[in-house]
Amino acid sequence: MAGRGRGWQREQLNGLHARAGAGASPYQRLGQRMRDITGDRGVLKEVIRAGAGEMVPQDASVLVKYSGYLEYMDKPFDTNWYRRNPRLMKLGEEITLQGMEVGLLTMKKGELARFLFTPSYAYGALGCPPLIPPNATVLFEMELLDFLDSAESDKFFVLTTEQQDTFPLQKVLKVANTEREFGNYLFRQKRFMDARERYKRASLILCRRPSNGDEQCQIDAAKLLVFLNLSFTYLKLERPVRALTYGEKALEIDERNAKALFRCGQACLSLTEYEKARDFLVRAQKEQPFNHDINNELKKLASCYRDYMDKEKEMCCRMFAPLSFSPVEPEVKNPLQMKGTVP
Repeated sequence: MAGRGRGWQREQLNGLHARAGAGASPYQRLGQRMRDITGDRGVLKEVIRAGAGEMVPQDASVLVKYSGYLEYMDKPFDTNWYRRNPRLMKLGEEITLQGMEVGLLTMKKGELARFLFTPSYAYGALGCPPLIPPNATVLFEMELLDFLDSAESDKFFVLTTEQQDTFPLQKVLKVANTEREFGNYLFRQKRFMDARERYKRASLILCRRPSNGDEQCQIDAAKLLVFLNLSFTYLKLERPVRALTYGEKALEIDERNAKALFRCGQACLSLTEYEKARDFLVRAQKEQPFNHDINNELKKLASCYRDYMDKEKEMCCRMFAPLSFSPVEPEVKNPLQMKGTVP
């Protein structure tokens, strides 16, 4: 877990058990040095590694790694620690263990913490057979990788279009950014169709927003990020025409944006529009001469163009090659075999 491995948990509990004595269990001993965060000692917390920034707000969606342990057992009864891509989960909906939600609401991004949940905050008097016995106190270790505050976004999308248009600009920008962050998460999960829908929602919010000169700069900055995301997503979906469209929309906001120029170059290369691809990529290289991706794409363009010209040359040679014919002797029929000359 977080660089410690399963043996670390075993060593911790074995040490607690050795020091506990006859009158206290390992979890009771552990709980003595932990902080009570509910006031009834139902959820106890110990920070292993501090996080940074704000604490998780109500109704957020969290990206968390966790492992749950029963007392005297060194293997977790539930864990997602070894999954490559943990799932984003919404508090109050997808996280149903009360102690887990209470604990997460005290955490900051990057924090690693250990919690003890009494039965009333865990699996209750009945437990969860066959894994969890009745009245079980459980230990959870959780690492908060990231979270998205979706409360403002949830509130925004239940409004009518007219009400949305009167929403304060800063809240609109926050909603659009939340949608974009959801899209980024889905993109990293390779769920490109779902990511596209989140980006398009953000784009719609921003493009519909009426603004004056002072607000336009903030809106354009937010739109630029969304258009770049959409361009890249459409490349992943193998739809280069749409990728080019959104890349060009980004260039309308910032004509020297290297990332937008690069995406347009990639799209044109996919469309075999080599001259346009070269123009976009050379402009991107001018902005970032040492960018590895841009330089590699120019090499790829040169290779594709050579192959294209070789095929064109071969086709022309076939089309205009002189035709060679073998002389064929005309067939001369025997006049005696002509109709009506022999019986």
